Amino acid sequence: MSVSKETIYQLIADIPQQELEEVADFIGYLKMKRENGILKELSKAAESSLDFWHNKIDDEVWNDA
Repeated sequence: MSVSKETIYQLIADIPQQELEEVADFIGYLKMKRENGILKELSKAAESSLDFWHNKIDDEVWNDA
């Protein structure tokens, strides 16, 4: 389903004032969910990078540094 921002704006304009806080909370939830997904992807990338360096040879070299 594809919804334009203009459609969303119109829907928000039609919402009673007392329900706007709930809409704002939901939008905040969606933003947080998206940001958490990005953080998970970055974390996975960092883990794979660390796996490259986690080996006996590098451990021995750096232990003597």
